Amino acid sequence: MNYKKFFSDELVSLKSQGLYRKFRAINRNKNSFPKATERFEGKEREVEVWCSNDYLNLSQHPEVTKTSVDVITELGTGSGGTRNISGTSTYHVDLENLLADLHRKDASLLFPSAYTANQSTLWTLCKNLEGIEVFSDELNHASLIQGIKNADAVCHVFRHNDTEHLEELLNTANANTPKLIVFESLYSMEGLRSPLQKIVELAKEYNALTYLDEVHSVGLYGPEGRGITAEKGLEDQIDIINGTLSKSFGQMGGYVAANSDIIDYIRSFAPGFIFTSSMNPSIAAASITSINIAKYSEDLRENIRNNSDLIRKGLSELQIPFLENDSHIIPIHLYDPVLCKKAANLLIEKHGVYIQPVFYPTVPKGDERFRVTITPRHDAKDIHNFLNALEDVWKEMDLRRAEKGIEEKSAVSRIY
Repeated sequence: MNYKKFFSDELVSLKSQGLYRKFRAINRNKNSFPKATERFEGKEREVEVWCSNDYLNLSQHPEVTKTSVDVITELGTGSGGTRNISGTSTYHVDLENLLADLHRKDASLLFPSAYTANQSTLWTLCKNLEGIEVFSDELNHASLIQGIKNADAVCHVFRHNDTEHLEELLNTANANTPKLIVFESLYSMEGLRSPLQKIVELAKEYNALTYLDEVHSVGLYGPEGRGITAEKGLEDQIDIINGTLSKSFGQMGGYVAANSDIIDYIRSFAPGFIFTSSMNPSIAAASITSINIAKYSEDLRENIRNNSDLIRKGLSELQIPFLENDSHIIPIHLYDPVLCKKAANLLIEKHGVYIQPVFYPTVPKGDERFRVTITPRHDAKDIHNFLNALEDVWKEMDLRRAEKGIEEKSAVSRIY
């Protein structure tokens, strides 16, 4: 086999489909955000960021950064090993206790990322619960899908948020086999919430475990930012909750929270936990500070809700197609990878607006989009300028419009 030709041909094919990705280097200076310095193809300029997952700007909070620096000064930059071999500090232990309390669970377990937490935990459960059948929402994140696939478990994919279809599939399973329902509280590319209450009811009726990804919810919803599960009063009815430290809390890493036996089982059997170095103690310490600040930051959450509504109102008036939802995530549809990248380039070149084009494999082909997220440091003037920039690009490129007052709605399956 000509290996060089294989890789070269694959990249040529990717580029011909408009699916090749170029990364822009963005330095988010904490004194000027949402303004940032962008370096791309050897040139630097100021841009405004509209696609950050640092939802509450806590990565730049002075108390959080001070904690991180203090612990680096105290302990250094690395953890020293895996959790089993010298890589567990008091900061790791205290953070796990705090996360367990945040979700009203017995215990939690830290991973280097939420992706690893999902993939490794689901692999461990599905590989070891003999005969398990998994029921997975069609729009689940790649990390959830990969964990299930790696375990080679029987997987039934139900239509997005369609509990009637979920029940049909549950009815097909042997009553005596273990079952696991895998879903998200808030879907990252659509900003759509799941019907938590009904899924919990079905799980009880069919004796299924529930595995819920709260990555884009924790920090932003519910009392003290404890997530949509807490908002709905269902914390004690979800078996395993996955969350992240890298979005609302502005740090790095992921975790799962559950009863003590489940967490101890994952800790004891999950290769993705056992054989990887632990997060730096400074990150664990900064996460503790960040979570404690987030608990009492309802003003920040309210700011995001109000500004998200303001953006949606502006998009509707401009007839720019977007997915209507009740969240901080605003998907703007372009439906074509080439147009999506061209519009993104025009926004940054002409208006200094940085928003990353989203296309396959993050979303299915034909469902290309911008994914807008606003932070507490964006103000009304920023929103006004952003909407004007979008309108100018839509006019210049003669992009598809939505009917007045009608928002686009779509749900297309991920890759299983």
